[in-house]
Order: sequence, then structure tokens, then C-alpha cells
Amino acid sequence: MSSKFLNKIRPFIGVIFLQFGSAGFAIVAKAALNQGSSHYVFSVYRNGFAALLFIPFALIFERKTRPNMTLSVFMKILLLGLLDPVIGQNMFYAGMRYTTATVTSALCNLIPTITFVVAWVLRIEKLNFRKASTYAKILGTAIALGGAMVMTMIKGSTIGLPWTHAPNTANASSNPNDHPDPIKGALMIGAGCFCYALFYILQSITLKSYGAGMSLTAMICGFGSMMGTVVAFAVERNNTSIWILRLDAKLLAYVYGGVVSSGITYYLSGVIMKEKGPVFVTAFNPLSMVIVAILSSFIFAEQMTVGKVGGALVIVVGLYLVIWGKAKDNKTEEVLPTTQQPKTDTNSSSDDELPVSSPKAGVRSQDTQVQVGNPESKAKFGRAYSRNRRSMKNAQVHVVVEE
Repeated sequence: MSSKFLNKIRPFIGVIFLQFGSAGFAIVAKAALNQGSSHYVFSVYRNGFAALLFIPFALIFERKTRPNMTLSVFMKILLLGLLDPVIGQNMFYAGMRYTTATVTSALCNLIPTITFVVAWVLRIEKLNFRKASTYAKILGTAIALGGAMVMTMIKGSTIGLPWTHAPNTANASSNPNDHPDPIKGALMIGAGCFCYALFYILQSITLKSYGAGMSLTAMICGFGSMMGTVVAFAVERNNTSIWILRLDAKLLAYVYGGVVSSGITYYLSGVIMKEKGPVFVTAFNPLSMVIVAILSSFIFAEQMTVGKVGGALVIVVGLYLVIWGKAKDNKTEEVLPTTQQPKTDTNSSSDDELPVSSPKAGVRSQDTQVQVGNPESKAKFGRAYSRNRRSMKNAQVHVVVEE
């Protein structure tokens, strides 16, 4: 494989890796919440582990390249730590208590749509309605969202799988106060998705002025963990047992969420955003839902239905449209700079103007500037050059006669 081809497919491999990581986290997070984990403490530990992971790497690898911290960048980092680690994650976990992992992942497909709209309003994502790629991105996002809704709302007949015949008890929460409430869960997850979309937009803006990705990730997770601790102590001040760590699914979820879903996801998505933008990163979110549906059928014995499979196929169609639209835009951006570059010359004079004069002293020259680029200008240049040649010869003859 050529290096050019690898550079083109690298962002696609990166976002697919992010979706597999996100799908795995949806499974372990649901298992931890079913065991009674507080979603406030979940957020604190998750971001705390992520900060501990990235702080050493940031200090070592970005010691010389880290930009100076300004008040504007610092405020953006605080806002990033509030949007995702505190508000977004807590709303997401609270909503997950009232629904299944597959439905939760399906509702996360609101993120590409919200991100696309907000990015367009802020002029980060440019739309040219004269190009087919623009309509492909809009239509692909709508189709992917429609497929997610089909997967969530339409059940259809059950597809009999040998490994899903066991009773579906893994999805049941051990907390007696948690009862299935799809509407309440959907509203909470929708609010979390809105915060996630704003986070992606603000992250792409912050990276333009503060390009140290590891340092940015460490600070977002660190500040998010500290702010989340204040919220957790305020809400769960009478329940100190929720802070105890044991070797169980809750600890696995905390570590996995911190390392993969917070640390690696923040950093890798930031790297991809620099090249492709925030819409490209979030456009692949429907893929996570398909992975979660498959894993849930094994782990939680969730029944696969015609609606889930049909919705997954629709999502794939939407993804191909978005990818095609982004590929066309990137191809256009690569061509335009090469076709719009002006010609350069090594001479000090301009390309558009050529001074013609006699180099001999004592000869009265007529400095003439002619425009090059059309036949008439070339003809003027030729006549001026001929006159100067004749003047130079006459001057030389006159000097010889006087001598």
C-alpha cells in the first residue's frame, strides 16, 4: 500500500475504532448501572482514570510543543469539562437506567444531526447547495437518523437465534427505584446527546488555538472529574458507600470508560477533527448501535427483531451517503489550492509588467512597461525591443566616429 492511500483511509479506521470502543462501553456501563452504580460517581471515576492516564504522556511528549495558556483557552477547557464529563455523561447514564443498551445507543444517533446543524450555523461545516455532495450529507444524516428510529420504535417479528433463548434478566437493574420508562430515558439521553454535540463543536474550535491534544484531553478529564466530584458530594452526600471500589463490573466500567471512552476517544477524535471536521467524526455513530445490538444479543440475551435488522441496513445506506459527500468535499479542497496558485518568477520584477530600457550610458532610453498575457501586449513588447536594439547600435557607431 502506498503512503497516500494509507493517509486517506487512516481517518476512517480511526472513527471505526472509536465506534467499537463506544459499543463496548455501552455494554459495560449498562452492566455497572444494573449493579447499582451511581451515575454521578461513575462520571467522576471515569474521567479521573482518564486524567491519570494522559497527564504523564502530556508532560513527556508535549513538554516543548505545548502552546501558552490564555484566559480564552482556559475558559473553553472549563466549558468542555462541564459539557461532556459532567452534564452529558450524567444525563446519559441516568437515561440508560430506564432503557436498554441497544435503545441507548440508537438514541445517540441524534449526535450527528445536532452536530451537523450546529456546525452549519457556526460556519464550521460549509454547505454549497449547488453541489451534490451537500445533498448527500444532508440526506445521509437524515437516513441514518431514520434508520435509528426504525430500529428503536419498530419491533416486527423476532429472529430466532440459538443464544438468545435464555431469560433476559441481565438488563434488569438491581435498584428497586429504576423502572423501565422509555420516554423519560429518551429525554435524558437526548439532553446528553445535545451536550455531546456541543462538546464536539467546541473541541474542534479549541484545537485551532491550543493544538496539544494530549494536554487538552488531560485537562478536560481532570477538570471534569473535579467538577463532577462537587456535584456528586452535593447530591449523594448521605451515601458514602457509593465511592467504595471493588473488583467487579463497576470497576471495569470505570477503568474502561476512563481509558477508552474518555481518554483515547477525546484524543483520537481531536486528531481526526483537525483533518476531517466534527461532522465526519459523529457521522459514524450509527455504526456503534449496530455493534451494541449484536453484543447485547449475546451478553444480555436481547431478542433480535426484523425492525432492528432493517434499521441497521438503513443506517448503512445513510453512512455511505455521508462518507461519499465528505470524500467529494475533501477532493474539491485538494484540487482548488493547486489550480488557484499564481505563477512565480525568480526575477525581482513582476510577471505582469516588464520594464524595457537601454542599458548603455549616454543613450536616452524610453522605459516602457507592457502587459504580458495577450497578443497585443506581445506585439508592443516586440516593437519596443526593436527600437531599443536600433538605439543601442546607433550609440555604438556614434562613439566610434568620435574616437
